[in-house]
Amino acid sequence: MEFNFRQIFTAFMVLFAVIDIIGNIPIIIDLRKKVGHIQSEKASIIAGIIMIVFLFVGERLLHFIGVDVNSFAVAGAFILFFIALEMILGITLYKEEESNAITASVFPLAFPLIAGPGSLTTLLSLRAEFEIQNIICAVIINVLVIFIVLKTSSRIERLIGPNGIRIIRKVFGVILLAIAVKLFTANIKALLV
Repeated sequence: MEFNFRQIFTAFMVLFAVIDIIGNIPIIIDLRKKVGHIQSEKASIIAGIIMIVFLFVGERLLHFIGVDVNSFAVAGAFILFFIALEMILGITLYKEEESNAITASVFPLAFPLIAGPGSLTTLLSLRAEFEIQNIICAVIINVLVIFIVLKTSSRIERLIGPNGIRIIRKVFGVILLAIAVKLFTANIKALLV
């Protein structure tokens, strides 16, 4: 078992771009306003566990339940699409009465925002190229970065201010919508062929 820092760095950067925790700051701030408090440690650990477990059993699990990776990605694209609509239009699609700090830390934060269809399908493709221990290191480093961003989201909010948050929320809502559309179109093609 040999660690390759180039593989770790490359896998980290790919996952960091797909997870886009910086772009999710407006969602995190909005979620915190809805539920009061987000358990940063819990959200980070659960997201990390989901990613590492999926790295080992993801393809087999999907195959076992009769779902292929492309169908999984399309379903996840729908979830991201609705979250993006909430951000852009300022509407609420998720029932707020069901949300509390514990459930919000798991859904929609740990899954599907952090450990979502994009990051999970990316892990499957990384597994084909890189050694498993290097991918696990990349996941752990990403989880640490996610934890830091979640912990400092209230400071970031104070720094940017309410108008800045609204602007960033709309801009990243459009970006998230574009990611959802890209994830949908890339995988729907594979399903229809």
